[in-house]
Amino acid sequence: MSEATPTDRLYAIVEQGLCIGCGICQAVAGADTVLCTATESGYEQPVVIGDLDHATVDRIYDTCPGTRVGGLPPQLVDSDAQLDPVWGVWKRMVRAWAGDPMVRHKAATGGVLTALAGYLLDTGRVEFVLHAKASTKRPTFGERHLSFSQTDVLTATGSRYGPTAPLIDIDAVLDRGAPFAFIGKPCDIGTLRNHARHDPRVNELVRYWLTPVCGGYMPPASMDAFLRRLEVNPEDVTAFRYRGHGCPGPTRIETRTTVREAHYLDFWGDDANMWQLPWRCKICPDGIGEAADIAAADSWPGGSPTREDSEHDPGTNAVIMRTGPGVELLESAVRDGALVIERDIGPEDLTSYQPHQVRKKRAVWSRYQGLADENRIVPHTDNLRLEQLSVALPTEMQASQREGTRARITQGKATQPRPQPAPQE
Repeated sequence: MSEATPTDRLYAIVEQGLCIGCGICQAVAGADTVLCTATESGYEQPVVIGDLDHATVDRIYDTCPGTRVGGLPPQLVDSDAQLDPVWGVWKRMVRAWAGDPMVRHKAATGGVLTALAGYLLDTGRVEFVLHAKASTKRPTFGERHLSFSQTDVLTATGSRYGPTAPLIDIDAVLDRGAPFAFIGKPCDIGTLRNHARHDPRVNELVRYWLTPVCGGYMPPASMDAFLRRLEVNPEDVTAFRYRGHGCPGPTRIETRTTVREAHYLDFWGDDANMWQLPWRCKICPDGIGEAADIAAADSWPGGSPTREDSEHDPGTNAVIMRTGPGVELLESAVRDGALVIERDIGPEDLTSYQPHQVRKKRAVWSRYQGLADENRIVPHTDNLRLEQLSVALPTEMQASQREGTRARITQGKATQPRPQPAPQE
């Protein structure tokens, strides 16, 4: 058997369903070698367009969230921090919301991350915020966005449950030489932490690392099916809001001639176990943002809103502060009125609000064993306690998770085609 080429090795990440389209491979290899672009699968994925070498692919494997995921770097763990087996390193947990009622209403959940982004800019702690907003080309997707003011931040409120590449040009962002905050999905946060091992500017310039607790995003094909159920042609969509303007607020779809709204539960389904997710999200080892300074979560008991209560819910985040800078930032924002704390909470509250995160965290190690059984890439993980957590599952459940992973691979449910650029629109 011939040795795998650099292109084969990069495409293996995609073909084995591990790519989330974050764009880091383009940033590492250069846009003249690897381009993260829309492919025939519907996702944004890397396409090799230049001369790719093994050394570059080695660095991609050491950085990509499909192949390496870690918790908070040990040097950032304070001696007085606590460690919960599921929820990771933490210094304080609270229920909180944005101090500005408009921000609280417009943003996702209680608006904590939006309020913190605006606060960082208003107080001059950072010069800009790197985060995501709705794509200007495909509204159900997200795109990398830099905010320099509170007004900029407000244009990007609300969760993005579609493919997004916030790190696609991270070197150009770092070239600005200015301090900034990064708000990204937990996998994006971990990716940038990985990148810091290769570029010291990351730790110098990224002053705050903020993330939403993440349940995954909707595959493009599932999104198109959802739109068609509402009798909307996906190609006609001009604007798309997943949530916000309430908690969770309506999913709003606009075309040139119509506006449709659906309940959050109509979008995701009433049963969290039925959510449509990419394969990488199903085997995610860190949906809770263990590598961030602050992680903000939904706080619905049982993990999901009810149709009745969500119509009148003003929104409250469960917030995990993992580092000293995270604690200092949140408490300063409270002191200056940017945030309001309702009360302190603990890991048992997070487990009540996010039971699906607990279930997945305990199952991941067994799922990884299934990957190994099928000679798949098994992501390298650091400081996530996955093997320790797996023992919380009964032996028969561990076996079921392992065999279920093998079955999905055999059935082709964990496989993507080799990336081919989508036809130009």
